[in-house]
Amino acid sequence: MLTHSYDAGKSELEWRDWIAQSGKFGVLAVPGAVADEAPILVPTHFTLVDNEILLHLHKVNDALPILESGAQVSFSIFGDYAYIPGPWRAKPGDDSANGVPTSYYSAVNFVCRPTVIDDASGIAEIINAQMADMQSEGGSKTVDSQQGPFGPMLAIVRGVRLEILSVEAKFKYDDHKPVEHKERVMQKLLERAEGADLGAAKQQKRRMNS
Repeated sequence: MLTHSYDAGKSELEWRDWIAQSGKFGVLAVPGAVADEAPILVPTHFTLVDNEILLHLHKVNDALPILESGAQVSFSIFGDYAYIPGPWRAKPGDDSANGVPTSYYSAVNFVCRPTVIDDASGIAEIINAQMADMQSEGGSKTVDSQQGPFGPMLAIVRGVRLEILSVEAKFKYDDHKPVEHKERVMQKLLERAEGADLGAAKQQKRRMNS
């Protein structure tokens, strides 16, 4: 991921806070099984705990044999993205048609070492951690590997623990532009308010104030 100094994550706390407030949904990229084969991409919810990413997959998922090998994998998350039309970025006094369009977004890419968990108690531990993270309001029974309703279902899934080896965080919101420029674009995002515009405006403001 190309990251300039001005849109790089400013600290570990920044990207961890962003993930905590995001939908916690990403894409796991696993090397192909043979040479020249495209990577296997697995979209999935995840839970970040300390230096690990936790998730679970169906036992017949094509990614599992490669994950079991322990080969390094990538995990990518993105959000708060918006297309910024050229006229919004034109220089003051210049023809608005000369403005250069761009994209705003937040993204965090991880390089990880996987461990596949196939014992029921270990799978239950991962799923309970995910439920506590994603469903903090409760409403569901704790997953118990020894009893229903969820225990028997654990046979069809596998847990995955991804040890984080390196992190690349990017927050691309025109940080290198003058304050007036950023305020103008932020106002345009608030006015358009489509898709993830409001999230992008929030991130731009946060970066301006940090």
